[in-house]
Amino acid sequence: MTKQKYNATDKMSDLISENFSLLMVMSRFGLSLGFGDKSVKDVCDAQQVDYRTFLAVANFITDDGYVYNEAENAFSIAALMDYLKQAHNYFLDFDLPAIRRKLIESIDYSGNGDIAALIMKFYDEYVKEVRRHMEYENKSVFTYVDRLLEGNLSEHYDIDTFAQHHNEIATKLTELKNIIIKYYPGKENNNRLNAVLFDIFNCEEDLISHCRVEDHLFVPAVKQIEQRLQCAAHDFVARHKAPEMEAEPEMLSQREKEIITCVVKGMTNKAIADKLFLSVHTVMTHRRNIARKLQIHSPAGLTIYAIVNKLVELQDIKY
Repeated sequence: MTKQKYNATDKMSDLISENFSLLMVMSRFGLSLGFGDKSVKDVCDAQQVDYRTFLAVANFITDDGYVYNEAENAFSIAALMDYLKQAHNYFLDFDLPAIRRKLIESIDYSGNGDIAALIMKFYDEYVKEVRRHMEYENKSVFTYVDRLLEGNLSEHYDIDTFAQHHNEIATKLTELKNIIIKYYPGKENNNRLNAVLFDIFNCEEDLISHCRVEDHLFVPAVKQIEQRLQCAAHDFVARHKAPEMEAEPEMLSQREKEIITCVVKGMTNKAIADKLFLSVHTVMTHRRNIARKLQIHSPAGLTIYAIVNKLVELQDIKY
């Protein structure tokens, strides 16, 4: 059993005193201060927050060795998505604009105008990139998961597609911080610049932690929902299939024909995924469907099928 650092019966005030960064976690769950000596569960219950989800996030970001186990610590995907959305609002509407204001106040345009302008341009481009990243998650990823929670699987998207393109959004902020530290012409006592650098360090750590929660809590939990829905769909089909009726041969889709062509040309699943802009998981699903429809399970058999049905020319085949 995984040992948790924090538990439902611990005092919320003890958590905050031990790790003040949990104040941000509380804020993103919508938890207010002034809870006295109440336990984590009591504070969360009183403010209508799922305490298991709060504990999963608090334990994860506090303990680098903490591994979430669904069987031991089930949390609410909906509550975690609300937390992630509030984190997006914090970065886009508060933290990043506040850093920008402090940057403008702290850098010197009089003697270093060109450098100052380049620093601000670098920062503004970075913020645009973060905004695109987070708005994509809000509009596409979270909408997809909402539909999953309603029991609706998608044939065109899965959480692996998001995970494979989930770039580290703190990288450019790290670059900006290093540029200022190493190359910006300093003054003898620039407290404002040092203060904004401190804020950039904190924002960088916060963004890294945020992405880790998405990668190591959110994505695995969504995968488990996908797997359960896929199993339920397969079970439903198996129960309702009429054994006495011989099924008509299923037609291959255009996408399945494209995948057969790639397979007989010797391409790997990863190469096929990259060529057709799919996830590896989706390619494997298509290959299983092809094998089921054609009752052909070997590349050699698919090669013969492709030649007979004029999907490829003989000279295109990799031996």
